[in-house]
Amino acid sequence: MEQLPLIGEAWMYQVFAVVLCALVAAYVVKLILDRLERRAELTTNMWDDALVYAARRPAWVLIWSMGLMWAARITANEMDEGLADVLDQCQRILLIVLLCWFILRLMKEVEKRLVDTRYRQKPVDKTTVNAVGKLLRASVIITATLVVLQSLGYSVSGVMAFGGIGGIAVGFAAKDLLANFFGGLMVFLDRPFAVGDWVRSPDRDIEGTVEHIGWRLSRIRTFDKRPLYVPNSIFNNIVVENPSRMSHRRIYEHLGIRYADVGQMEPIVQKVRDMLKEHEDIDQEQTQMVFFDRCAPSSVDFFIYCFTTPVWAEYHRVKEDILLKILAIINDHQAQVAFPTSTLHLPDPLALHTERQSAEGASQGSAESSGRSSS
Repeated sequence: MEQLPLIGEAWMYQVFAVVLCALVAAYVVKLILDRLERRAELTTNMWDDALVYAARRPAWVLIWSMGLMWAARITANEMDEGLADVLDQCQRILLIVLLCWFILRLMKEVEKRLVDTRYRQKPVDKTTVNAVGKLLRASVIITATLVVLQSLGYSVSGVMAFGGIGGIAVGFAAKDLLANFFGGLMVFLDRPFAVGDWVRSPDRDIEGTVEHIGWRLSRIRTFDKRPLYVPNSIFNNIVVENPSRMSHRRIYEHLGIRYADVGQMEPIVQKVRDMLKEHEDIDQEQTQMVFFDRCAPSSVDFFIYCFTTPVWAEYHRVKEDILLKILAIINDHQAQVAFPTSTLHLPDPLALHTERQSAEGASQGSAESSGRSSS
């Protein structure tokens, strides 16, 4: 009779043993994952790193949650048999959630490594990776939700039918939101620009650097550092320029010299041609022209047409160097750059008439002075 209380309290020892086993298992798994992580860091394979990092926290939660569930089931068998069925259902849902968590973490780690030069010699475009990752994550979450609903006893077919009817209602109520969603999808598929690109639209007052491309809107940082939030549906209806993808930048300038120096036009133009052909920053494979172009009201003009680097700041440095050298060539040929001037021509008879009037006025003044002296 004295041993009955011990038999009745045996479940407590079982609960303690289960918790202790969970603690030991969690520690052992941690040691194993630490060792795998150190070995994975020595390789350039992105999959082993991603698997270890993705599994670390879900594995820890799995061990402890399963241990606690097991301990709770032992307790439920001693107290309430109906609670055991609830725990079984919670355990199934927890396994689904943990599996979904692991897959989402794995996808996130793979995304990081696809755009990292340490793991790939030619990284994948960041915008494409983000778009595909978002679609896959949404698919995993939706699938996990349907499986959980099925585990809870709900009819998945009924839920999907209700979702179809609800989707039609939501489509009418949120057509702008859907337009932005599909606009973002087109941006991800067509890739007219990516994060970090400089874009501008001649149709709208939009110009700046792309910082983020979302499903509903994109964030563009203007050159005066203002954030510009553009709904994605706008990109379906406007023209977008992407100067970041220019192969070259064009130098196209007109310069004029005085009409008095027109005799120096031919040697000046030839010297400028030679200078451009020898310039290291001018692409000699592209179109290159220097020609006497027009007779302007105050100057005779020639133009230069050539291509250089697509880098914005470097382009201005090259353009400055070209213009300074052209001005030096003009100066070396004893010519001057023209500026707007006006010449006023007075007819000669008007000049003679003015002199005669001045002479007559002087004679009349002398006569008057003599008359006053006589009086």
